[in-house]
Amino acid sequence: MDLRCFRWVAGLALLCFLLSGCGYFSAQREIKSAEKLLAELRTAEGAKLAPYEYCSAESYLEISKYTLKENSFKKTKEFAGRSKSASEAGLVEVKKKK
Repeated sequence: MDLRCFRWVAGLALLCFLLSGCGYFSAQREIKSAEKLLAELRTAEGAKLAPYEYCSAESYLEISKYTLKENSFKKTKEFAGRSKSASEAGLVEVKKKK
């Protein structure tokens, strides 16, 4: 009986370990996507043509990187998503002005 209990606890611990890593990697993926959109906005001269959206995207990206270091993966994904939204809005504004 003790061996069965040990295996169950070890399996549960392994499952928790694997699931916690999934949150980290999905949050990192979201940050990379936000960085890519911000880079597109930067090359489209978003700092001059859409300064509000550019600053918002940059700030949200920095906050998401900070929350990743604090191991708050849900908040990281939330702020990275806001950064992506601001970058997309900035790209729309740039296209309107050009």
